[in-house]
Amino acid sequence: MPRGARGLPGGCLRLLQASSLILHTGDLTSREFLAELEALGPVAAVRGNMDEPPLRSVLPERLEIEAEGIRMGIVHDAGSKAGREDRLRTWFPDCNAVAYGHSHLPEVSRVDETWILNPGSPTERRRAPEKTMIVLRDRVPTLVSFGS
Repeated sequence: MPRGARGLPGGCLRLLQASSLILHTGDLTSREFLAELEALGPVAAVRGNMDEPPLRSVLPERLEIEAEGIRMGIVHDAGSKAGREDRLRTWFPDCNAVAYGHSHLPEVSRVDETWILNPGSPTERRRAPEKTMIVLRDRVPTLVSFGS
């Protein structure tokens, strides 16, 4: 979540409120924003490089979680593009899906039996064409766009 007056798009808020679990790939920036997300539903999150120290101290660098029969690995910075898929599958060998952030470039790809996911960002698109997030329903990820 960027600092300043920007907030989550309405469509994003509606999807978060309807979800059974919110996964965040880092850069929440503050404990206050984490609390806002937790008010919408259960949250599993990792720390990002933009997070304030009090938030970084309570979030893990990497996380594995199981929900609705899917084992998911979460990390903020997956390193350079070269070798990323293999690196993520090595870090999370028992996961059906691995989500990473940092680049703000959305990705939904399948490598063997593992989904590799980057939700992009619903608030700060940077080099991505649109603001995005991913909804995972019935073991299938869908990229959702909110415009530029």
